[in-house]
Amino acid sequence: MKAVRLVEIGKPLEMFDIPAPVAGPGRVLVRVKAAGICHSDVHYRAGKSAVGPLPQTLGHEVAGVIAQVGPGVEDLQPGDRVCLHYLLTCGQCHYCRTDREQFCPQGRMIGKHTDGGYAEYIAVPARNAVPLPPEVPFEQGAVAMCSSSTSFHALRKSRLQAGETVAVYGAGGLGMSAIQLASVMGALQVYAVDISAEKLALAERFGAVGIDASQGDPVAQIRDLTGGRGVDVALEVIGLRQTMEQAVQSLAIQGRAVLAGIADRPFAIDSYSDLLGREAEVIGSSDHLLWELRILVDLLRQGRLDLSHVVTRTVPLEAEPINEVMDALERFGGQVRTVIVP
Repeated sequence: MKAVRLVEIGKPLEMFDIPAPVAGPGRVLVRVKAAGICHSDVHYRAGKSAVGPLPQTLGHEVAGVIAQVGPGVEDLQPGDRVCLHYLLTCGQCHYCRTDREQFCPQGRMIGKHTDGGYAEYIAVPARNAVPLPPEVPFEQGAVAMCSSSTSFHALRKSRLQAGETVAVYGAGGLGMSAIQLASVMGALQVYAVDISAEKLALAERFGAVGIDASQGDPVAQIRDLTGGRGVDVALEVIGLRQTMEQAVQSLAIQGRAVLAGIADRPFAIDSYSDLLGREAEVIGSSDHLLWELRILVDLLRQGRLDLSHVVTRTVPLEAEPINEVMDALERFGGQVRTVIVP
């Protein structure tokens, strides 16, 4: 099968012809129909986040069709449409049994620690295959597996309550899901912070108030729009020192800033004015949980989460266009979300 792989950190991905995997006991073989290009993949290629062993097939946002089921698999069959939970865990340890499977000591991530979806086929444990209804396109199902699920988990970590206000720093793939999900969870008003007029226009179509950070301090803009109060929840999904600081600074009394973006530099907090004086909180958010994916897929089926405008481009399973997309993401440019369609 064809697979686009990371061979050396800091170098472009390369195309290979490698043996297709098989569905072993308790596993399924999936014919990949869509694989999202996530900003995390850019971090892996650049070495900002550890990946290996190399060479490695990237791609953790995956949807497709069951091509083969292994011995012991009874609830799935060839032809079933599925999207894939990217965390491969033991299912038995303390963390797996207490809804914290992302901390499983044996945990691995497809597209980072084991071969992912930038390929024609991928094999995973059957329990990682989440049924995808026919109403949901493969491209949207793939994107929901990371950008939507990361945002959903982060919003849950924020303890967002109905009637509260939210600022989302970054209106890309994660941010566009966060804007919609915050509204689904009862947010009174959502503010979308970005420097892209195109992305802000799309955010406004989903009901957000656009904050153009290229036109002035977004913290000051948010405080002006909230009568000086600030927001109850600030979600940072970019991974920049500046936006992390701004997320904390934009909080209201007893506000919560949730950081989900991957950064390679620390950021500064004024412990009194930013935190103690407001009884504010800074919360880290990592990955998501399998059961959260089933909720997201149902929200997609119901049309309450709309990713039709988020998937803005598709590219073939070829190294050159994939590297071009990743280059643009590395410059914090490019489309909202690009998906590989083999």
